[in-house]
Amino acid sequence: MRQIGADRYHDKHPFHRRLHGGDCTPDEVRAWVINRWMYQSRIPMKDAAFLSRVEDPQLRRIWRSRIEDHDGGVTEGGGIRRWLALARAVGLDPDYVASGRGAMPATRFAVDTYVRFVRDMPLLDAVAASLTEMFAPAIHAQRIEGLLAHYDFADDAALSYFRNRLTEAPKDVAFGLNWVLDYADTLEKQDAAAAALSFKTDVLWAQLDALWHGYVEGHIPPGAWRPGEGLAP
Repeated sequence: MRQIGADRYHDKHPFHRRLHGGDCTPDEVRAWVINRWMYQSRIPMKDAAFLSRVEDPQLRRIWRSRIEDHDGGVTEGGGIRRWLALARAVGLDPDYVASGRGAMPATRFAVDTYVRFVRDMPLLDAVAASLTEMFAPAIHAQRIEGLLAHYDFADDAALSYFRNRLTEAPKDVAFGLNWVLDYADTLEKQDAAAAALSFKTDVLWAQLDALWHGYVEGHIPPGAWRPGEGLAP
């Protein structure tokens, strides 16, 4: 499982190197924030779909904290609200970002495919797919360092999403990895778990491929955000 991350995790994508190295234009950063929002907003939805299939109360108790991490309470919000704070920091109208109108078609397809995977596949596959979180703290740390070093918008408030995930993600990984190791007790199940994790790395990579094609190479698809739209009032 760890070798899959070493080989396939999206920290190796050239867009992340461009972003963390300070080479993205302001509009490329905005395009990333808009499209990544589509993924962030669907995380609690895929976790709710997962919970709807779980008969074990103990598994439900543990898993539901993932929804709480992203949705938060009524007043303080959670990861989703922190992502919208990043949107405002880069000059976007948070309401525009939250509407999802600016997301590229490829982003929607990739994210919706992941939600359907978690909803429809065996629970083991669904949990294994979440284990890209094993590799997330390293990329969050790189992102915090790179954004603070290179972009004027970056401050503690704008980057609060990533700082919180440094402590939230390891908690989720500790449970999810142990659960997979316990239940993947045949070679067939182990292969399925590995395939599920590979699938999830493909979902993440495909989103960045689309972002690169659309905004670095300049092939913005119909209906996607265009520079100048959705800016903060």
